[in-house]
Amino acid sequence: MSRVGKQEITIPSGVEIQENNGVVTVKKGNKTIEVDTKNRVKTVIEKSSISFERVGEDTQSSAFWGTYRALVANAIEGLDKGFEKSLEINGVGYRAAIKGKTLELQLGYSHPINFEIPKDIEIKVEKNIINIKGMSKQEVGQTAAIIRGYRKPEPYKGKGVKYVDEHIVRKAGKTAS
Repeated sequence: MSRVGKQEITIPSGVEIQENNGVVTVKKGNKTIEVDTKNRVKTVIEKSSISFERVGEDTQSSAFWGTYRALVANAIEGLDKGFEKSLEINGVGYRAAIKGKTLELQLGYSHPINFEIPKDIEIKVEKNIINIKGMSKQEVGQTAAIIRGYRKPEPYKGKGVKYVDEHIVRKAGKTAS
C-alpha cells in the first residue's frame, strides 16, 4: 500500500484544480500544468484539498496511486512556489554568461558550449553560480543535469560543474616514493 498515495494535498489559495477524463489540470493565473492519469487513479477534489484513490487492488495500481499523487503535488508546488537548482562552476578559466536565449559556457574546451535555454526555464548567472528556476520539477532537474553533464566534476582537483550542495569525494594524487 502506498504511503505517498494516502496523503491529501492541500490546495493553496489562488490555485484551481479540475479533473476531466483522467486529466488533472492545475491552474494559477495564466499558467497551467496538466497531469494525465490515464484513469489509473480516481481523483477526489474538495474545496481546499485533493486526494487520490486506487482503481484496483493489484500492486501496479498502488504504484500508480503514489506516482500520480506525487506528480500532481509537484505541479501544485511548481505553480505556487516554483523549483530551483543551483550549479557551481570550479576551474581556472571556467565561466558562464547569458547571451539572449542561450547560456554560453567556457569549460576548458577549445570551443564555447552554447546551451539553448528552454522556454519555461529561467537561468541567472552570478559569478560562478548558475541558478535555474522553473515551474516544472522535471524540466528544472533535467536542465541542471544537462548543464552538469558538459563537464562533470573530476575527483582530483574538483574542476567542473557541480550542484551547490553536492560533495565531491577527492582522491589522492600520485606520490613519489
